[in-house]
Amino acid sequence: MTAPSSLYEINHRAITVLCRELGIANTLRFIRQFSTGHGEYTQEREAMQEGKTLGSIMEEIKQMRERKKQG
Repeated sequence: MTAPSSLYEINHRAITVLCRELGIANTLRFIRQFSTGHGEYTQEREAMQEGKTLGSIMEEIKQMRERKKQG
């Protein structure tokens, strides 16, 4: 049985393996998904959606899709 590794050593080995297998860019993408972010998501979402109805949101989606089609 081997001695327990330090958290630093485990992280270092894991990142080394990920970089070797996935490449640096995909390793960063993988690690980024676990970050907690910042700010107040609920308050920001409520402020962003204030005064909008389901119908107005659906209309915005339709307009975005149309712009995307037009290129």
